[in-house]
Amino acid sequence: MKNRTLSRKQLAIPYAIFLLLFVVLPLLVVIYYGFTDKAGNVSFDNFINFFKNGKTIGTLVYSLAIALLTTIFSLLLAYPVALIIAKGAYSQKAKILMIFVLPMWINFTLRITALKEILTLIEGNLAHYQFFNTILCMVYDFLPFMIMPIYNSLTKLDNGLIEAASDLGANKFQVFVKVILPLSVPGIVSGVTMVFLPSMTNYVVLDMIYNSTYIMGSLIGSYFSAYDWNNGSVISIILLMIILGITMISNKYTDSEGKTEAVR
Repeated sequence: MKNRTLSRKQLAIPYAIFLLLFVVLPLLVVIYYGFTDKAGNVSFDNFINFFKNGKTIGTLVYSLAIALLTTIFSLLLAYPVALIIAKGAYSQKAKILMIFVLPMWINFTLRITALKEILTLIEGNLAHYQFFNTILCMVYDFLPFMIMPIYNSLTKLDNGLIEAASDLGANKFQVFVKVILPLSVPGIVSGVTMVFLPSMTNYVVLDMIYNSTYIMGSLIGSYFSAYDWNNGSVISIILLMIILGITMISNKYTDSEGKTEAVR
């Protein structure tokens, strides 16, 4: 038993080294530059300058607006699709689900380029509906990431609870609102996390469609390209704090789901 435990620890060494070199050390570098000035002295001026700079705040608000609307529209489209597939009387659910996942096998740039050509044929000048087209492309790109976790959550629902609610006099709307929707919240939270965070920094869509990169990810890149590691690191830390907050909320609902399953 000791030899088996030792061998497992040894197998974990390469993974630990990988995390140390490519996750921990880069994060420490970012933290160092974020909390120091150009002379290497400890300072909070980088954070103060971030919130005093209208350009960075405007970029943050714009990025949050894009991410929020992308998440909302993705959720509104993904939930009915996931519910129909999970609870519908289909013998080929996997194949139907594959239809929505299959576009993810195609290169991202090819998909966005194809969608750009379609929008150009419909609208002519894409600059007239820049914000709308950005949201549309983001939803097109991230929709499968919202469908999958919701679908997985809905497939785990106990049909006995739905039948019990119906037997107690609840109509279909009440069953959905009081049974199905609350129990699928962990999947919704997971999907929101997988869509909201990447859409905040995915400047490739704007760059490919409008040659514009007015979003948080491009702002970070512009600072690092100009060798301004201090301001670039500050923005990275602020985004990391947002990610940690959303992750904590996601883990809360995930833990709640696990406890509920354990009780059952």
